[in-house]
Amino acid sequence: MYINITDSETGNNKASCGQLVQYLEKENRTPSEDGREQELWFSTARRDVIHQEVRVKIDNNIAKLGKNDAKFFLVNISPSQKEIAFLRGKFGDQGAEDKLKEFAIRAMDAYAQNFRRTGIEGSKDLLWYGKLEHFRYYSHKDPEVKQELAKVGQRKEGEQMHIQVIVSRKDITNKIKLSPMNNSRGKNEQHSAKVGQFDRLAFKGSGESLFDSMFSFERELKDTMNYALIMKNGNAEEKKQIYNLQAAQNKEPECDIFYGSELFDISFLPDSLAYEQPDDMAPNQKKRKKKRSKPQSD
Repeated sequence: MYINITDSETGNNKASCGQLVQYLEKENRTPSEDGREQELWFSTARRDVIHQEVRVKIDNNIAKLGKNDAKFFLVNISPSQKEIAFLRGKFGDQGAEDKLKEFAIRAMDAYAQNFRRTGIEGSKDLLWYGKLEHFRYYSHKDPEVKQELAKVGQRKEGEQMHIQVIVSRKDITNKIKLSPMNNSRGKNEQHSAKVGQFDRLAFKGSGESLFDSMFSFERELKDTMNYALIMKNGNAEEKKQIYNLQAAQNKEPECDIFYGSELFDISFLPDSLAYEQPDDMAPNQKKRKKKRSKPQSD
């Protein structure tokens, strides 16, 4: 389960959300191959929201926000192909879509609770709208396009069902500012009490545990976000510890696998990761080149 928060898929969240709303209506502008009805927007208690209402409600919920302040954020909720196949197998095609919307509501509950603000207890306290999409399309950023294996705008293969959520910067009362880009994480109590705190990494990770508990999904260790983070940022000792957990899970004897000069294993120790990076993932540390000592002249 991949959950990400961005300013806007259209690149601007400091003005009207109209451009983004129109972008997310793209599937409704294309005739469905299987006769599927147009997909309406949804929120905590509704499934019948039209896109004009989304734009008007979000654009008018901006009290005391300045010209250069963010007005809304985009939450991308993307289950893996394995997770989508699991939902379809368990609930059927229509049931899978309905269950994914239920999951999105629970995910937005977690989003609200992550701020740790009085009066912000769940998705009902937010102004937000979700849109289920069935497909994804190649962009110029995709390696397949760069390698000329696919064209920009071409539909991607496989299960691509996902949900995009537009959530207002202000709560549903238009009084409280809420920004998931705040990195305080409670370190400054006075600041956190005023603007809230938001641990984006914890919010992303909550998606997996929420999906697993809601649908009784048995997730393999290698399919977790933890696995991916440690493979990218973990040191040798961290990788070794989780490799041994994986070995125990598979009932294999513990051992060390060496890849070159480093241990090639997996692990996840949250305290060892850098939480303050803008994208919630610490960059790979570049190996410093050793300076060659100049030969001494005789």
